[in-house]
Amino acid sequence: MSQWHAIYRAGNSLEAHLLKGALEVSGIEVQLQGEALAGALGELPANAIEVTLLVKHSHLAQAQQILLNYQQQNKPAWYCQQCGEHNAGSFELCWQCGQEAIAND
Repeated sequence: MSQWHAIYRAGNSLEAHLLKGALEVSGIEVQLQGEALAGALGELPANAIEVTLLVKHSHLAQAQQILLNYQQQNKPAWYCQQCGEHNAGSFELCWQCGQEAIAND
């Protein structure tokens, strides 16, 4: 039986599932830990809601490289000019209202 290793702490469930999909496309099995805590949002500190991605030891190096590529391409978070919602830098549209991100030049 292979051991599972924590490789990334996503800031929220959306980021966790985005990364889980990217890893699974590469043939890497992923488990998410802490996702159920999102229901307690408001009752727990924000950093307690992080979702941890776990992979088997045999895929650890490959998964770390995929995550490194993700982090190097990661854009800064932004606030929607229409509704004020905070969005991850990887989002091109506001997750709340669908407004397109405006480039900061």
